[in-house]
Amino acid sequence: MTKYISVGKILNFHGIQGEAKVGFSKNQQDFFCGLKKMFVKLDVDYIPLNVKSIRLHKNFAIVKFEGINSINDLMEYKNCLLFVEEETVRESLEEDEFLIDELVGLEVFDQAGTKVGFVVGVSNNGATDLLSVKTKSKKISLIPFVKAIVTNVSIKDKSIIINKLEGLIDEV
Repeated sequence: MTKYISVGKILNFHGIQGEAKVGFSKNQQDFFCGLKKMFVKLDVDYIPLNVKSIRLHKNFAIVKFEGINSINDLMEYKNCLLFVEEETVRESLEEDEFLIDELVGLEVFDQAGTKVGFVVGVSNNGATDLLSVKTKSKKISLIPFVKAIVTNVSIKDKSIIINKLEGLIDEV
């Protein structure tokens, strides 16, 4: 079964030729602009949309899909999320990049091998990604996802090893 990952949202139309104003994740311009095919989810179905062109305008993308030539053609997709197949995203990942759903649930250990907690979420503060780690004391600590702190990620072993700096983990 094909898995899909959300890459943006059709916010509105742009002009009268059926172009879509699309919002997408920060720092993903190169990936997003390289897409040739996206899917829009209507009810439970993923409808394929071939990309004719993409251009950036302010903080949005203006996307022209094949076969959508007017506002009326686009209106049924307004406020719909856009998806790509998971494999499309995996092919573009660098060696030290991961999908969020791969990280959630991984156990977190310090350099000595002591279990610190497990990842319950991933967020971004504008500067870096942050791992939300639920500690043994049931508190959530935010761990910057940078090489100086997160020294090893093993999806296979379902573990993350961190440098446990003073004050990084709230264990009280």
